[in-house]
Order: sequence, then C-alpha cells, then structure tokens
Amino acid sequence: MAEKRDYYEVLGVDRSASAEEIKRAYRRGALKYHPDNYKGDKAEAEVKFKELAEAYEVLSDSQKRQMYDRHGHAGLRDSGMHDFSNMGFGDIFSMFEDIFSGMGFAGSRRSEQRGYDLQTRVDLTLEQVATGVDETLEFERMDYCDTCSGSGAKPGTTPEKCTTCGGYGKVQQQVPGFFGVSVRVTACPRCKGMGTIVTDPCGDCRGSGRRRKKRVLTVHIPPGIRDGQTVRIRGEGEPGQGRGGSRGDLHCRVRVKPHPLLTRRRDDLYCQVPLLFTQAALGGHVDVPTLAGPEQIEIPAGSQIGDVITLKRRGLPSPRNGRPGNQYVQIVVEVPRKLTKRQRELLEQYAEVEEANASDERKSFFEKVKEYFSTR
Repeated sequence: MAEKRDYYEVLGVDRSASAEEIKRAYRRGALKYHPDNYKGDKAEAEVKFKELAEAYEVLSDSQKRQMYDRHGHAGLRDSGMHDFSNMGFGDIFSMFEDIFSGMGFAGSRRSEQRGYDLQTRVDLTLEQVATGVDETLEFERMDYCDTCSGSGAKPGTTPEKCTTCGGYGKVQQQVPGFFGVSVRVTACPRCKGMGTIVTDPCGDCRGSGRRRKKRVLTVHIPPGIRDGQTVRIRGEGEPGQGRGGSRGDLHCRVRVKPHPLLTRRRDDLYCQVPLLFTQAALGGHVDVPTLAGPEQIEIPAGSQIGDVITLKRRGLPSPRNGRPGNQYVQIVVEVPRKLTKRQRELLEQYAEVEEANASDERKSFFEKVKEYFSTR
C-alpha cells in the first residue's frame, strides 16, 4: 500500500496552525482541485481532492488532531474515519458545506441521501490469515441522537415542513446562459435538501439529529485474505440524511503483519533453511517452520545451494476456492568463517581426497578456462 502523506504537508500548513488557518488551507485546496476549476488531469485532481478532505477531517477535529500529533496515522486506527475513496465530489462538499456556502457548490444534497462510508483497519498474523478470524472492532461514528431519535427536534415537538420547497427538499432555479435562461433543480437553500425545518432544536444534538457514538461489532475476516484487501460490512457506516436515507458501509482494511520466518507470495509460503556443509553432503533430517508448527523434513544427500524442497498444501488457502498453496524450503549451505585447528586439519585432508576425485564437470570447466586464456 502507498505510504500516506503527512496531513500538515497535504494542507500546506505548519503543525502549529490554528483551526482557522487549517480551514482556509482546505478551502483553497478543495476549490483548486474541484473538477469545475482544475484544468489538468482529472484523475490526479480527484486523488488530491480526497486527500485534502481526509487531512481536513483529522486536523479540524481537536481530538483526532491530538491523536495524530502523538501517534501519526497509526493513532487514527479506531477513530471512525470517513472513507473518502468511495465518495463523489458532491458528497465531500456537502460534508463541509459550511465552508463552501455561497460559492455555488452546495447543491449536491438529496432528500434521500445515503450515509457516509467509514473505514478502519485490522492487523492479522499469517496464522490468522490461514484459518480466518473473527475480529472485534471498536470505532466511533456519527449516529442518530437517542434523545430526539434523529429528528433534530426537541422531544415533544416535530420538525416543520419547509415552506420554501413544500417539503420536497428541492427547488428550481433559473440560470442565465449563453443560449438564454435554463432551469436547474437544486437543493433547497432553506432546508438544505431535508424538506423540513427544526424550529425547536434538541438540546443534546443541537438540532443536527446526530451524535458521535462508540460502536463495537465483530467482523469475520475470511481465510486467505491478502494484505491491503478490504472487507465491507454493509450498513455499519453513518446514517443517511433526509427521508429514507440508508446507512453507509464500513470498510475494514486488512494489514498482514510480517512473519519472522516465512515469506508470502500470493498463496504460497517460502523459507530458507541454513545447513552445515556436512549436512548438505551427507543428508539428514531438520525441523523447518510451518504455520502449523515445526515440521521435520528429509534433506537428500548431496543437496546443493539453492535446491528447493516442496511441502505440498502447507501454504495459505486461496480466497477464491479455498485450495491451499505450497510451502517452498530453499537450502542455504553455511560456510564456516573460522576454523579450529582440528577442523582445518580434517578439511585439508578432505581437500586432498576431493581434488583426486574431482568431478568431470569441474575438470572440464577449468580446462576450458585454461584453454581460453592460452589462446588470447
């Protein structure tokens, strides 16, 4: 996965920047990369636009900013961050519409608007990937206010129908253009697309109908999942706006921790086993690590550096069909860096015998070398 940039760098502000400076920086950047304004690569503009929104969400929230300043991106793991990657430009502008009011970008709300998606992260070991696991997640999200049941109105009262749009949440506007006046349907400027007006707001949520709450749930991570993949839990995002707005989703991004002895390549596992020269020459049995624990394997006599022994079906299950991959054990022969006097004597004796019984392949190689340089 790509490394996230520092949020202060994204907004172009110092770490000591005030809340107002952060707001101004975000507004400048968001307007610059909005598709109506940006003249360059639209795909690049979208990435920058969403990166700015993520940075602003954190740095404009005093609690999230404090956690980020202390622990960096890792400190935001369970903070219930919005998943901006699945949002459109209009959705993001409507989230921060107080910043852009009066600039012509606040017409994206609908009377039935789906709630925002959230994202969180879970860290797994290779052993957990092999079997799958049920993980308990704790995060915060905006949810319906318990006091007013999400209406925004003080208990005992109800929101009133907006007289500007007649409760529809939308109005028609005449827009002058090159070919004359055209009619455009936009969100009602008075009720902001809700269709109702809260005249006596709830004291706990101040009329928004939403309050930040902690959420705890268990999510099943299937076997064989790969680093960077995401598990989507439908309906666990934030509640929608307006009449009939459905909840968003929670996207749980998986990070697989590095294993100290095994390396993963898709569904296969790899490891190296260091052998003494005598072990490789004489063969024998050694224990190698697998996800199920140590397993004894046979080393054939005369094994060479780089030889690979295959342990079938000791890999990870395929996310598609559950069929396990293999584990490949590569042989590495260790050459001693220091020898005792006795070891040197024995190796010198062995070398004399070895030279007298050199293989045809070795003899042929050095004869070719001698012949090549003698003719130059």
